[in-house]
Amino acid sequence: MGTGDPRIERYLAKDRPWQDEMIALRGLLLSEDLEETLKWRSPCYRAHGANVLMMDCLKEAAFISFFKGVLLDDPEGRLEMPGPNSRSARYLKFTSVEEIGKAEEAIRGLVRLAIQNEKEGRKVALGSDDLDLPEELISALEEDPELAGAWDGLTPGRRRGWVVHVSGAKQAKTRLSRIEKARPQILAGKGMHDR
Repeated sequence: MGTGDPRIERYLAKDRPWQDEMIALRGLLLSEDLEETLKWRSPCYRAHGANVLMMDCLKEAAFISFFKGVLLDDPEGRLEMPGPNSRSARYLKFTSVEEIGKAEEAIRGLVRLAIQNEKEGRKVALGSDDLDLPEELISALEEDPELAGAWDGLTPGRRRGWVVHVSGAKQAKTRLSRIEKARPQILAGKGMHDR
């Protein structure tokens, strides 16, 4: 049986969308061999010294997201990619407590497999990054040695996040603006979602 974090009690006590579904998911997760903590402002569940999954909600559903979801055997095809640029994470979305109850066996199977993967030390083989840097970012790095040095010091995942963010702008003016706004965080060694 997992260990709970009192901060999650407070987190779930606040009126929020999908509150009942998140409470149901939490009960299920705590009945497994997981340690609960609060990370990135969301309930996070750990096993064997590693983050295994997190729980939160979107506008349209509550979800659990497996950090190494791509490694999970999913014969029922329940797992979804969070976005088109996701390489490792996969998630399950739920819109009712009843849906969670019906899927309980499948959820438990995926959670147990994710815990077993951590126990075995399985890693996601990401290969080389397949994203090209936008021209504006290449120019900014060439013209600003301090920024280039900080960029080189970022983890591959943080660099990838910035490339996706900057490249997502349709206009060059917007891409330049995003780079300018990102500069302080990059210099601080932070990714797009770091606080």
